[in-house]
Amino acid sequence: MFRRLTTARLVVDVSIGVVFFLVAAPLEVATTGVTGLPARFGPGLETGLAVAIALLFSAALAIRRLSPGLALGAAWVGAIIQMALGRPPSFADFAIFGVLYVTAAYGTRLVYWAGLASATLGAVVITVYLLVGPVFAAGGLSWQTLPIALVMLVAAAFALGLSWTTGALVRTAVRARENKRAQERAEAEAIAEQERVRIARDMHDVVAHSLAVIVAQADGARYALAAGATDAAATGSAASDSSVATEALGTISSTARSALSDVRLLLTQLRHSQGDGPQPTLADLEQLYAQVRAAGVALAVDVDPAPPGVPPAAVQLAVYRILQEALTNALRHKGEGGVRVRLAWHPDRVLLDVRNAVGSTPAGGSGHGLVGMSERAKLIGGTLDAGVSGDEFVVSAALPIGGGPR
Repeated sequence: MFRRLTTARLVVDVSIGVVFFLVAAPLEVATTGVTGLPARFGPGLETGLAVAIALLFSAALAIRRLSPGLALGAAWVGAIIQMALGRPPSFADFAIFGVLYVTAAYGTRLVYWAGLASATLGAVVITVYLLVGPVFAAGGLSWQTLPIALVMLVAAAFALGLSWTTGALVRTAVRARENKRAQERAEAEAIAEQERVRIARDMHDVVAHSLAVIVAQADGARYALAAGATDAAATGSAASDSSVATEALGTISSTARSALSDVRLLLTQLRHSQGDGPQPTLADLEQLYAQVRAAGVALAVDVDPAPPGVPPAAVQLAVYRILQEALTNALRHKGEGGVRVRLAWHPDRVLLDVRNAVGSTPAGGSGHGLVGMSERAKLIGGTLDAGVSGDEFVVSAALPIGGGPR
C-alpha cells in the first residue's frame, strides 16, 4: 500500500500539500453561503465542511506518491462530500489531476486500473452534477441542452483522461528504463561469468601443467638421490647422481616460479576485468617443450609446413593452451614411449596432433583439462577430438587461422 520514498521526496510532497491547503481552504470558505446550507445548519458547519474538503484534497496531494491508492480514496471522499453539499467546483478540485497522474505512473496494477475507472466515471459524474439542476429547471434534456452536455462530458473526460494518460506514459518509460538496466546488468553478469570461466580455464592450464612437471622432477630427484646413496655406499662416489638431482630441483624451482607468476597474473585479471597482461604465443612453445623434456619425457616435435606469416593472437593462444594441456596429460599418463607433437600450418587452418603411449597405471583426473581444450578450440571456431586409439592417447585439433574469438 505504501511505496518507498526518499526523505527529500516525502518532504517535498508534504510541503506541496501544506501550501495547497493554505490556498484551497480560504477559497473553499469563500464559497460558503452559495448552497443555502447555513440557513439550516448555521454558518459554522458550512465553514467546517469547507475546510474539511480542502484538507481531504490537500492530504490526497501530499500522499499521492507515498500511497496512490489512499490518495485516490481521499480524493473520492472529498468529491462526494463536495457534491453532497451542492458546492460548486473549486480550486481544491485541481488535486484530482495530480492524484490520477500518480495512480497511472506509480500505482499497483489494481490502483492503475482504478485510476482509469475513476477518470471515466468522474467525467460522467461531474457532467451530470453540473447539468442536473439547469436541465431539470429547463424542463429536462432537450436538443438545446444535449450539445452542452456532450461538450461538458468530452471536456471533463479529456481533462481527467489526459492526467491519467500522462501518468501511464511515464509508467511505460520508467518500466522501459528498468528493463534496459536489468538487461544491461544481466549482460554484464554474463560477460563477467565468461571472464571468470576463461580465467579458471587459464589457471587450470597453468597450475596443472606446472604441477605435473614438478611431480615428475621431484620423483626423478628422489630416485636420483636414492640411487646416489646406494652408489655412494658401494663405490664412495655420488657426484653424477647428485648433479641430476640438483638439475631436477632447479627445474622444479623455475617451474614453480613461472607458475606463481602466471597465477598472480590471472588473479590480477580476476580482480581487474580490464587487465591485459601478456598471453603466451608460438614463441613460448620452445620453453614449454623444454619443460616437458626436463621432466624426463622424450618429446619429438614436427612442424611442417611452418606458420604462414604471423597467425592471429587468438590462434597462437589456443595452440599454446591446447598443447600445454595435451602435454600435461602426457606427463600424467606417460607410458614406455615418448610424446609426438605434429603441427601443420596451412593457409586457412592449423592441424595439431599430440600422441603418447598410455601408461599401465591410469592417473586420476577431473576431465576439466579435456573440456578446457575443447572450449579453446570452439572459441575460435575449431574442433578437437581426444581419446584412446590403440595403445596411444591422441589429441587432434583443427583450428581456423582466419577465425577469432566468438
